[in-house]
Amino acid sequence: MTTSSENQKLIVVTGASTGMGASAARELARQGFHVLAGVRRERDADAIRSTGIEPVILDITKSEQVEALAARVADDPRALHALVNNAGIQVNAPVEALPMAQWRHVFEVNLFGHIAVTQALLPALLRANGRVVNISSIGGTVAMATYGAYAGAKFALEAVSDSLRREVAPLGVRVVVIEPGGVRTEMAARGVATANRLADRMTPDQEERYGSLVRANNELMTSGTASGLTADAAARIIAKAVTTRRPRTRYTAGRDAAVVTRLARILSDRTLDRILAANLRRHYPKRDDAIEARPVRARVRDLGLCK
Repeated sequence: MTTSSENQKLIVVTGASTGMGASAARELARQGFHVLAGVRRERDADAIRSTGIEPVILDITKSEQVEALAARVADDPRALHALVNNAGIQVNAPVEALPMAQWRHVFEVNLFGHIAVTQALLPALLRANGRVVNISSIGGTVAMATYGAYAGAKFALEAVSDSLRREVAPLGVRVVVIEPGGVRTEMAARGVATANRLADRMTPDQEERYGSLVRANNELMTSGTASGLTADAAARIIAKAVTTRRPRTRYTAGRDAAVVTRLARILSDRTLDRILAANLRRHYPKRDDAIEARPVRARVRDLGLCK
C-alpha cells in the first residue's frame, strides 16, 4: 500500500472500460489513489465505479470531452500524480487493403487522442511534478505483417514519448512507455473480428494476395493472446511505472514483448523478417481450408464462371 499522502493524489486512466485500463484503475485505487477512469458509455461507468474509482465519460477523440476532463482535474484540490494513456483500438489489414478512413481513425485514437489528453493535462502534471505513462505495444518496436496502421501509430507514440520526455524532464515531469505483448483482454478478440470484417471487403485480387496471410495472422494473434499475461499482471507493471520513485523510461510487459524487443535491437531487418515469417507460417491454413475460406466470388471466378 502507498503512504497516506497518496490518498490526496489523482490519477487519470483512459480506456478504463475493460482490460488493462480497468485492471490498472482498480490496482491504483487499491493502492490509495483517486482514479478518474475514462470510459465511453454509461454502462461501463456503472461497471467500474467503486471505492477510489470515479468514472468519467471520455472519448479521447472528442475535444469537448477532453476539455471536460481537464476542467474536472483543474477543479480538484488534489494533485494530479499521473496520466495513463491507455485507450486504443486494434485494426489489422494489409497496407494495400486498409481504406484511408480506417488509417486516419487508427491514428486519431492511438496517437492524436493521447496527444490531446496529454496537452490538456500537462499544466496540472507540471504543477505536481507528475508523470505521463503511455501504453504502447510490442508493435511499437516491431511492425509485423498486417500491423501497418496499428504499429505505425504505436511507433509514432514511442517517438512522441521520447520527445516529450526530453522536453519535460527538466521541468520535473517523467514520461514512461509500457510495451505489452500478448495480454488476455477483449481487445484482441475485437481486433480479430475487425480484421475479418476488413478482409471480407478486399477485392478478389487482394484476397488472392493476402487472404491466407490475414487468416494466419488472426490465428497467431488468438494463440498469442491466450498464452499472454493476464490484464491484472499487466496492470501491476503499469502501477509500478506510476508509483516507483525513479521509473525506467520503458517497461516491457510479457515474455514475448521482452524477447521480440531484444531481437529487434540485435538482428538485421532481413534476419528478423525470416524469424517472423517462420513463426507466422505455422499458422497458415491448410490448402483445402484456405480454398473453403475464400469468398464465394473468388471461387466462382476460379471456376471460370465469371471474369
